[in-house]
Amino acid sequence: MTALEYARLQFGLTASLHFLFVMVTTGLVVLVAVMQTRFVVTGNEVYGRMARFWGLLYAINYAVGIASGLVMEFEIGLNWAGLSRLTGDVFGAPLALETLIAFVLESTLLGMWIFGWGRLGRWLHLALIWGVAATALLSAFWVMVSNAFLQHPVGYARDADGIARLTDFGALLSNSALWFALVHAVAAALTAVGILLAGISAWRLRGELRDDAHELFRRSLRLGIRVGLIGCFFTIGIGYAQFGSIGDNQPTKLAGGEKAIAAQADMVARFGPGHYLPPSWVVTSLDAMIGIANLLFLLLLVAQVLTFRDTLIRRRWARPMSWLLTILIPVPFVAAIFGWMVREEGRQPWAAYGLLKTADAVTPMSASALRWSTLGFTVLVAALAVVDWWLLARAAARTPGGEFGTDEEETRPVLQEVSA
Repeated sequence: MTALEYARLQFGLTASLHFLFVMVTTGLVVLVAVMQTRFVVTGNEVYGRMARFWGLLYAINYAVGIASGLVMEFEIGLNWAGLSRLTGDVFGAPLALETLIAFVLESTLLGMWIFGWGRLGRWLHLALIWGVAATALLSAFWVMVSNAFLQHPVGYARDADGIARLTDFGALLSNSALWFALVHAVAAALTAVGILLAGISAWRLRGELRDDAHELFRRSLRLGIRVGLIGCFFTIGIGYAQFGSIGDNQPTKLAGGEKAIAAQADMVARFGPGHYLPPSWVVTSLDAMIGIANLLFLLLLVAQVLTFRDTLIRRRWARPMSWLLTILIPVPFVAAIFGWMVREEGRQPWAAYGLLKTADAVTPMSASALRWSTLGFTVLVAALAVVDWWLLARAAARTPGGEFGTDEEETRPVLQEVSA
């Protein structure tokens, strides 16, 4: 393998694994905020226990995900010097905002929320978790702004040295490659987290639980199925809606037959000799993603029908669906990886489509050096992923209660305030 191939393989592996952390973080914090809102508004202790139980899983995933994100950022600076030098003035600005939001504001608000249980007023504490949710979504937004520039470069001008300089920040925010992709990604995260909630809850409901824990997981099961179904609906709908802008912005990505031949000829005329069509397996990945998404929607629809009036929980004949929900936990993440591969691999051979080729973006390094760094980074991020899922599994298996050092006594002032 060449140095370029190792650099691409390294980024593909580490970014794919990091993307799994991001999906859980983005989706789960929104659901935790919804749970705590219902707790504060209604005073129902079940929702408070739900917010703390699932909030612990969110905090674990956030902490380990930060570590994987640091690895990926270091890797970008190490292996893609050409990308940073030629286009960093444009796509680096949104990434800088994302870093400030994710590593400063979001982590600060999260820390205050974790240590604020039973110590802060109910509305202030609720505002903190919604602040965490808002900053998580803003973090995803700025990452997608940066990525959209690579998919469809806008808002720049090239100086005498050929360096892309930012000239119109508003153009980055109105990029046609941004908004559909952003909503699609957030909806996919909600789908994955909905199935995660439903799968874990179904697993816990098959065991022996005390009454309050049974109610916690019963409500979590229904919430997870509902959110997963809605998220899957929008994931599919917005996914199809992107095809028009993809065809306009990247005519070579999904072109086939005569359109592919015409697109290749046009790129040769504009940019010189070369192969400008992505690998054939990009379309295969797209078909796999669409097939999985449609299957998930059908299964979630059936589960939603079965959970109407608690059928899934009370009737023995629905037990196979309970097992299926648990087995389905990794499936939306697999579909998301297929989607990520279509978006990123589909624009090859460009790092920034029509502006900078991937071969010109990579740092001049030997294949041997990149081989060892690929091995090291991949092992490190994979280990973080294994640790994350091991910690999540342990937290999911524990008896609800005592998260963040809280107990029922500490939540009574909140409940008394609600009652008053």
